[in-house]
Amino acid sequence: MASLNVGNLGEYLREQRRNAQLSLRQLADAAGVSNPYLSQIERGLRKPSAEVLQQVAKALRISAETLYVRAGILDAERDLNEVETRAVILADPTLDERQKQVLLQIYESFRKENGFGSGSGEESAGDTDTAGAKDDAAADGADDSGADSETDPRRTAG
Repeated sequence: MASLNVGNLGEYLREQRRNAQLSLRQLADAAGVSNPYLSQIERGLRKPSAEVLQQVAKALRISAETLYVRAGILDAERDLNEVETRAVILADPTLDERQKQVLLQIYESFRKENGFGSGSGEESAGDTDTAGAKDDAAADGADDSGADSETDPRRTAG
């Protein structure tokens, strides 16, 4: 029998597939994997590679990181709350795709503001952190600049 993590992964995948109202065959086609292979993953008989998990996540429109944690590829302790929050937002059937993406962007911006950057490893995540730090530094520098007080009526009115 497969490990506990793989069983949990299979149950989770089946739940996400049903929430997306996809048949096993439809998800297998969308993810580019065989129907029997996906069935074995859902039943906990196979442990898929990270690449297969990424394809399945893309087809389900959920976070690949969520699947990596469920499969034991990523450390479950690391940002488990973030992964669960993202999964709940993405699984909410009352929200459309645009609303889900906007909520995730707002959630991520609050996490960054509070010092908890994205753990997703996406290319843009590192770029945004760097850009945010530059913006913060520019804002700090502007506060100390005498030029701003001359051009900003709010600063001279006080």
